[in-house]
Amino acid sequence: MRSQPERRPVAPDVDTLGSEDRDAMSPLDADIVTPWDEFADVTLPDAGVVPPAGADAATSPDPEAAAFPAHRPRLVSVLITLATAAVAVVLGRTTWRAYMDTPWTRDGTVRAYVVTMAPEVAGRIVELPIADNELVHRGNVLMVIDPTDYRTAVKLAEATLTQAQVDAENAEREAKRRRPLAGSAISAEQQQIYDTQAVAAQARYRAAEASLAQARVNLERTQIRSPVNGWVTNLQARLGDYAMVGRNEIAIVDADSFWVDGYFEETKLHAIREGDPARVKLMGHREIVRGHVGSLARGINVPNAQPNAAGVASVNPIFTWVRLAQRIPVRIEIDAVPDGVRLAAGMTATVQIDPRLPDGSADTAPNEPIARH
Repeated sequence: MRSQPERRPVAPDVDTLGSEDRDAMSPLDADIVTPWDEFADVTLPDAGVVPPAGADAATSPDPEAAAFPAHRPRLVSVLITLATAAVAVVLGRTTWRAYMDTPWTRDGTVRAYVVTMAPEVAGRIVELPIADNELVHRGNVLMVIDPTDYRTAVKLAEATLTQAQVDAENAEREAKRRRPLAGSAISAEQQQIYDTQAVAAQARYRAAEASLAQARVNLERTQIRSPVNGWVTNLQARLGDYAMVGRNEIAIVDADSFWVDGYFEETKLHAIREGDPARVKLMGHREIVRGHVGSLARGINVPNAQPNAAGVASVNPIFTWVRLAQRIPVRIEIDAVPDGVRLAAGMTATVQIDPRLPDGSADTAPNEPIARH
């Protein structure tokens, strides 16, 4: 155990003692420490010098040496602020350059041609070997209409053709036999009648041939086949429905016709040329679809050019200092589709064009807006 420090006796307050008590104090009481004696060795600082916070005046007599640690954190803070501001300026300038100089847009749409199939003959649907969203190939049977009536029509046309052929041959033989007798046994007028009958019979024969051909075509049209490779979409026809001539029954999305329309602001069209490489990022996929600029649209709808009921131009008012850039469609032909990416007409896409340099190479910006979809 540490020894307790020796406590020195403290003299009573002289001011509180009476005159008799003060006279009674002996010289030996001089060794007693008074309360004022505890502060006798303390040196008060100069009134003009303010010691720094946290510094001991007794151990730091130099004011400049004591103030130096306080300046170091302040200098570090200033350097951090300047570095942060410089990084922000560089990033802001790079982002602004990528946004303003690189032709890109988030207003893109996947497009495709849709082939609509309408029956050319009427009848009841007896076969429907397809399902909605099914992939079909060129030449596959999509629908079969009841061919009974059309087969009968072919047989009737064949019989009519046979009869017309016999009549034409007979009329030709009669006219041929009477030609040598013209002017002697028969008159020229009668010969002309026989020749005319032969020509008319031949015409009826050709008409019968055309009727037979039409009947056979109608029979073939009872089978509706796919003209393209693609997917059946929004199938509404059902087995047993009555198909009307000219009414759409089947729609097929052409698998070989996909492209992307990017609607670019007119202020960015100056940097776009046909053949420039393009990158397309679909909203639902991370992979990049590669393509190139196929063409630029040469016109869009102009509302101010539409006349009203009175025939005068309808001009929309605008703000003098605010003008909105029009968006022009740019067709992007697709070159390569990554594995796992399923295209569908109507998808939303982000499109970026990489303008080609004079040497023919693509100018790819370091910051790719396509990746910030």
